[in-house]
Amino acid sequence: MIATRLATHASCINGKYLNGPQRGSVPADKVSFEASFPEYKPVNHTDPLVKSGPVWADKDVTSPKHDMKFNSLDGKVNRVSHHGAYEVFAGFPMNPVGRTGIVGRGLLGKWGPNHAADPVVTRWKRDAKGEIMKNEKTKKPILEFVGIKRKDTLDWAIPGGMVDVGDTVSLTLKKEFGEEALNSLEMSAEAKNNVRKTLDQLFKKGTLLYKGYVDDPRNTDNAWMETVAVNFHDDSNAFSSFKLAAGDDAGAVSWIPISRDIKLYANHKNFVEAASKVNDAHW
Repeated sequence: MIATRLATHASCINGKYLNGPQRGSVPADKVSFEASFPEYKPVNHTDPLVKSGPVWADKDVTSPKHDMKFNSLDGKVNRVSHHGAYEVFAGFPMNPVGRTGIVGRGLLGKWGPNHAADPVVTRWKRDAKGEIMKNEKTKKPILEFVGIKRKDTLDWAIPGGMVDVGDTVSLTLKKEFGEEALNSLEMSAEAKNNVRKTLDQLFKKGTLLYKGYVDDPRNTDNAWMETVAVNFHDDSNAFSSFKLAAGDDAGAVSWIPISRDIKLYANHKNFVEAASKVNDAHW
């Protein structure tokens, strides 16, 4: 399911921006910047936290006279999109999918692509005897994944996170899962060591599910989310010895059965659907 075309806008168009203003109205046939829309009136919004200059955010610039280098590695900041070159207009990057009704960065730290990594950790659903359970209709085994309940939107989601400057995607995948789903930051040294050994083994080999644009509610015309989603399947049920515990960014964490009825944050449903298919599981 590696991205071959850009996602469409559903979560980041019209309606109210997260903890922010009402988005400018964008009809479905006017999303693309190629569509003429002279009456387009986007709202300029960058969250005060982002403007305050935290380490993970770019400088708050309002003039095209800046030193950011888009469509390239800008120092240690990766401003390259998984979908190739994006347009830069009047000194600022333009969302490759199109209009969102918001200009500026909203809640996102970086101008242009904001890179994330989403680990889809799965196992087979088992009964009390430890036997793998199958769906009655499809006769296929039922897959479960580790999901977290986000504190900002209250949606269930994959426990991923931003790729920090200087970090690799593979490191982020393992780090974010440990912090968000196992609350490794609060563990004792011995417990951390045990978790590290198990994660090192599980995360040695993963299956790439998706790489590209995310229809994220934080997206704007000038800042957007992109991710790499990788499936790590625990076929040996090694995680049965670990207790899931929500980290600081999660309100709850749980093993969630995968089916077509599932509702998840942004387009995370597409990622777990891909995981069910690569494992030949029920969907």
